[in-house]
Amino acid sequence: MIGGPPAGDLVFAPPCPEWLGDYADALRRGWSPNNLRDVGSEQLAAIAADPEAFLASLTAQSGTIRLADGQEVPRLPNRVLWLWDGAFCGVIGLRWQDGTDALPPYVTGHVGYAIVPWKRRRGYATAALRTILPVAREVGLTEIEITADSTNTASLRIIEKCGGRLAGERGKGHAPGSRHLVYRIPT
Repeated sequence: MIGGPPAGDLVFAPPCPEWLGDYADALRRGWSPNNLRDVGSEQLAAIAADPEAFLASLTAQSGTIRLADGQEVPRLPNRVLWLWDGAFCGVIGLRWQDGTDALPPYVTGHVGYAIVPWKRRRGYATAALRTILPVAREVGLTEIEITADSTNTASLRIIEKCGGRLAGERGKGHAPGSRHLVYRIPT
């Protein structure tokens, strides 16, 4: 487990059986760990069918993943950490390609995070992003790319607090007319 700096007793750990009940409860309450599509019902079904296999799927280092448009693509190397302060708080994930800072076109950034709504505004997302930066350095990244919807001022502040520099913008394929701001953060 990795302790989280500014958020007091916040703990970071890979997905684990001890926290799975709280994770499932967050899904039942309408939270989704995926910012591009709601995966709550499919994850609840997977948990009910085989909790151990579900946990293993979250940290698998091979195989494929399904994108929001239904396309199957190769799973990238990754690290997934759950946040805990006595109850489940959210998730942060890091993904990369070995030997390069570049990402395939179907990946919106190296890092994705989602905090449950009832635990927001406590500094948890900032702590999570700060915690994942040394992990990114350990896997060989010199900088990470992270994107946020141009209207998501909370995420934009978090990224900037963690050293993010605006690098550009791109459209979001899943929501025509909207756009993502692209930031880079040195590791």
